[in-house]
Amino acid sequence: MSAFWEGVLAGYGIAVPVGAIAVLILETALRRGFRIGFAAGAGAATADFLYAALAALAGAALAAQMRPLAGPLRVVGGLVLVGIGAYGLWGANRRTVAPNPGGVRELGLGATYRLFVGLTVINPLTVVYFAALILGGSAGSIHTAWSRTVFVLGAGLASLSWQTLLAALGSIAHRHLSSKVQGILSVVGSLIVVALGLRLLVSV
Repeated sequence: MSAFWEGVLAGYGIAVPVGAIAVLILETALRRGFRIGFAAGAGAATADFLYAALAALAGAALAAQMRPLAGPLRVVGGLVLVGIGAYGLWGANRRTVAPNPGGVRELGLGATYRLFVGLTVINPLTVVYFAALILGGSAGSIHTAWSRTVFVLGAGLASLSWQTLLAALGSIAHRHLSSKVQGILSVVGSLIVVALGLRLLVSV
């Protein structure tokens, strides 16, 4: 079962570092509770699962194809994060003016899930991490179909467990903090996302 634990380590390796996706999952659960937060986390975990599968199946050939995309993905990812953070700030301002502003449409479970799949897929950190994993040979050294399967399973479960923890922490704050404090934290989270997006754009 060593391949499974290699996958677990790979999954936690990409999920645990606090980045824009983690902040967005926390902020989503803070505003909307555990179910929506879990959908966001499941979307991020699905993208990690897909990248782990590519790492296990495609090997170094995929890494070679991914290298030229690093710059464009950083630009796209940076712009998307800035846009989402700015929208979050706008939404927080509207919620301050009116508790249920008609102009702010909240996404349902399915739409939230799909949004976070997309955000994680274009997240440059995810792309670079699994490319390095492939080049380093960790996933490429898993040759049998069974070892590849358990590697991917371990990575996916590890990522999902961490994203679920983030959703739970955000939902606890959603239940126990006042709406004013939640609003402040939502603004802080949106500002962090904007800052992370700008950092990506500056680094290109």
